[in-house]
Amino acid sequence: MPKRGRANKKKKRLDVAAAGVLPAHVPKRWVKFLVGLFLLPPAWVLTQTFFTAFARTTLRDQFWITEEFWFFSLGVALWLVTFFGLPRPLWLYVFGHELTHAVWVMIMGGRVHRFEVTRNGGHILADRTNTWIALAPYFFPIYSVLAIGLYGLCALFVDVTPYRQLLYSVIGVTWAFHLTFTCWMVAKGQPDLYYGGTFFSLTVIYILNLTLLAALLILASPKITWAGFGHELLQNTMDVTAQVTLGLNRLLR
Repeated sequence: MPKRGRANKKKKRLDVAAAGVLPAHVPKRWVKFLVGLFLLPPAWVLTQTFFTAFARTTLRDQFWITEEFWFFSLGVALWLVTFFGLPRPLWLYVFGHELTHAVWVMIMGGRVHRFEVTRNGGHILADRTNTWIALAPYFFPIYSVLAIGLYGLCALFVDVTPYRQLLYSVIGVTWAFHLTFTCWMVAKGQPDLYYGGTFFSLTVIYILNLTLLAALLILASPKITWAGFGHELLQNTMDVTAQVTLGLNRLLR
């Protein structure tokens, strides 16, 4: 009697599995690939809004003659000459890369147990990881953040207004440092990108870097406001949504 009961239970479990009631496992990368596809329209809308706002404020509002534009551009130009014409400071990049990982581990409530950096590479040992931690060095310009933080800290004790041009140049150098090394390293293939899938990771990196650049443009341009940029972003979103809906309707017909 007991043996027959166990046999019946086993048969029921097999029947349930054969009927497909047991939940199937969907690979996380498949899900993130689909999320990456859904992120393409927001990426397009953000790109359209940013470049439209940049062109308008540069030409119509003469943003190109402001000291913010010129000193930031000077910093970018100085770094590009350094990156393409001089030995690249790989150790400095690796240190910033691993430091960014470590900072984001702590932001996420984790702990860093080991931090190692050499010119040929580095790594950290932490008690947690996720998409934000893995991709942080590719969208979080750590040296720009440190420069702005140091400027703000000094402003608490002394008048730093005469050094604004220097800050703009330093931000230009450090942001260009971040962008050039990010593009260079991504082209070489980075294990960090495999965590959530390369396509998803690249889409997220693009959107977050462009968001940062849009924020810098709003802060630097006297004619662009957060509300104005947000309104234009919303309008472009509605226009793209209408175009996509119209295209789908025509396709279904």
